[in-house]
Amino acid sequence: MKTPPTDPDAATPLPRWTVGAIAVHRVDEVPLPPATGAWLLPAATPDLVAAQDWLRPDFADPDGVPLLSSHSFAFTVGGLRVLVDTGIGNGKRRANPAWNDLRTDYLERLTAAGYPPESVDLVILTHLHTDHVGWNTREEDGAWVPTFPRARYLVSRTEREFWASHPMDAARRQMFRDSVLPVEDAGLLDLVDVPAQGADVAPGIRLVPTPGHTPGHVAVRITDTDRGATALITGDCVHHPVQLPYPQIGSCVDIDPALSEATRRTLLASLAGGDVLLLGSHFPPPTAGTVVADGPGHRLVPVPPRPLTAAHD
Repeated sequence: MKTPPTDPDAATPLPRWTVGAIAVHRVDEVPLPPATGAWLLPAATPDLVAAQDWLRPDFADPDGVPLLSSHSFAFTVGGLRVLVDTGIGNGKRRANPAWNDLRTDYLERLTAAGYPPESVDLVILTHLHTDHVGWNTREEDGAWVPTFPRARYLVSRTEREFWASHPMDAARRQMFRDSVLPVEDAGLLDLVDVPAQGADVAPGIRLVPTPGHTPGHVAVRITDTDRGATALITGDCVHHPVQLPYPQIGSCVDIDPALSEATRRTLLASLAGGDVLLLGSHFPPPTAGTVVADGPGHRLVPVPPRPLTAAHD
């Protein structure tokens, strides 16, 4: 029997931010091991981290290693129930030991936020990397099937076409077999053309091209036009707050490091001094904040979440 959609404003306490009248929920999957930060952002040395006092204790460990997490964001705009990125997933064979054969309560947390899988209308994938597509599918009777059977899954056309022709190692081929191809085979994957100015995919939701990490990477802009409030979900164009003061720090898996840096610099400059809420797709709690200029670079002014409760203002 299907669980009926629930009102997000009547769900159990979970982290959320308000963007005008839009409640954006962080749906946690798993904290990533500290070794992940050292591997993913090798140029983020302890000395650089230590020079930014504001990064500790939330965003870096006592040794100056960047901390990261895996989570999604869920929200409702114009009646559409939306999920941005789907994490690593359960029971998937992965080369990274920290991602291999996970058994988390992600779906329970998503449901507790008011978004049972069968209620989701739209899944937006910022890009097609392993830790952003895993819950696209779940295992049923030995087969991988779409987790969100009523949803349209959106990805940039540039992103999908790049991977269609790019040589893949065995691990990436496995990820496509269990987390992307079943969605395509079910006819649920929609490819979106994203021009330089971005693409509106629904009222209040715009895909913003942020290439470099992957060729078709997008960030997701959420806007309550009636109240003039905006948030931006980063995907992996910004992995960690250390990249605000040091935008030259890139990820070891950036496909085009120079373009990734240029994208990051342009994006941060556009956000500095404004009131756009930046929601980091891998930022550990407090996860969100506004961007301000700080010397030659930028820093994040954290905006802690408020718990979602049955009765709130």
